[in-house]
Amino acid sequence: MGNQLVWNKRYNTGIDVIDKEHKKLFQILNKLFHFGQEEIKSQWVCREAVKYFKEHTLQHFLDEEAYMASIDYEGFATHKRIHKNFRDVTLPALERELELTEYSEVAISHFLGVCAGWLVGHTLIEDQAIVQRKSLKQWGNLLPEEEQAVMGQTIISQLHSMFQLDSKMISNCYGGEKFGDGIYYRLIYKTRENKRWEFLLVFEEQLIISTIGSVLETKAKSVNTMLMNATRYTARQFVEYLKEYFPTLNDSEVREEQLLNYEQFQKIFEKNSPQFSLLFDTGKGYFAFCMTTVDNPSNEAGVSIITENALAKVEKYLNQNKKEKAIASSKKKLLVVDDSEFMLKMMQQLFGKDYEVTTASSGLSAFRSITLCRPDLVLLDYEMPVCKGNQVLEMIRSEKEFADIPIIFLTSKVDRESVSKVVDLKPQGYLSKSLAPELIKKEVDLFFEGKTQP
Repeated sequence: MGNQLVWNKRYNTGIDVIDKEHKKLFQILNKLFHFGQEEIKSQWVCREAVKYFKEHTLQHFLDEEAYMASIDYEGFATHKRIHKNFRDVTLPALERELELTEYSEVAISHFLGVCAGWLVGHTLIEDQAIVQRKSLKQWGNLLPEEEQAVMGQTIISQLHSMFQLDSKMISNCYGGEKFGDGIYYRLIYKTRENKRWEFLLVFEEQLIISTIGSVLETKAKSVNTMLMNATRYTARQFVEYLKEYFPTLNDSEVREEQLLNYEQFQKIFEKNSPQFSLLFDTGKGYFAFCMTTVDNPSNEAGVSIITENALAKVEKYLNQNKKEKAIASSKKKLLVVDDSEFMLKMMQQLFGKDYEVTTASSGLSAFRSITLCRPDLVLLDYEMPVCKGNQVLEMIRSEKEFADIPIIFLTSKVDRESVSKVVDLKPQGYLSKSLAPELIKKEVDLFFEGKTQP
């Protein structure tokens, strides 16, 4: 994190009540940056500054919600939910950490990092969506906040009961981003009315090893067939327990059980807007829980498991997973950010053989992807709606741990004025979308060759 947050004209929304409070929040965080850097700092001063930041944040939410209501903003409910999550979940957790550590340097740094990242993202993405009258549609099917909170606490309680894990819900808007080496598990239920319900559970491998592995007293350093089979049945019991909270599932039964790779999971996730999409930090690794009711099932399917083929199928899945991880570990990680689904698919095909490619369709999902799995290079669309490429670049550069990630802009405008704007932002380079795909690939290859030369 840098020494301060610098207000930039790109943060302006043109709405006085919003811009005024944004500037105030920037100023308060900058004072906290200053306090945190002093060798001799007063705990009382820091506590009062945090309190002041919180008060202004809550007032800002009220003012912003009043404005959204006054213009009949279609994304009001979703936007309000994001406010509520930060107010009721994120801020209290950060405050508890500060109090428990007596405002330690680490806790202050954590508070500043989270709040600064939130403020930049909130200003550049969520509030720009209000100005442009665009709803944050990815989360349009999420169930009410109260149900999200109940489900989150239920999962935390169950994880503790099963494995004595002290978990924290990181997000109730998990966007399907990749984290670590993952196991992707899909359960498909159907009711008597032929309604289809899908549960997607994502386990970081180290979580399986440290929980189910410790119960089995195995010394395996990776997920083996025995661990995977134990995980499958544990996951099914886990979902059966959660089914109690869905009365319409009382007469349902499992129709299919699948193991997915990340690409399959990502396609399924993107096709169906989830009703629950929760991400947890268990202290032993990440865990994600997603649930959706499906009218138009995705044709994407993983390794389908039935009793008769379970042993062979699981072993095949793990062997393929192992091969993919070995290949991926030797590849550079490339994040492609573009609002065009066609462009993302084209880039996936273009680079997939030689690079580990992750895609994101918005600035917000790009920032989450970078947080969960740091890329070696970002190819960033300059002309995205809501949050433009220059704004995404500003978000990334505002975080100390991400500031040195190389970024190459993709642009469809190559006139002198447009190119000048791109170059002035000092990316590692820029590429015209009008270039032939093989030339774009060649330029990225040359970039990495230059990076790896001694």
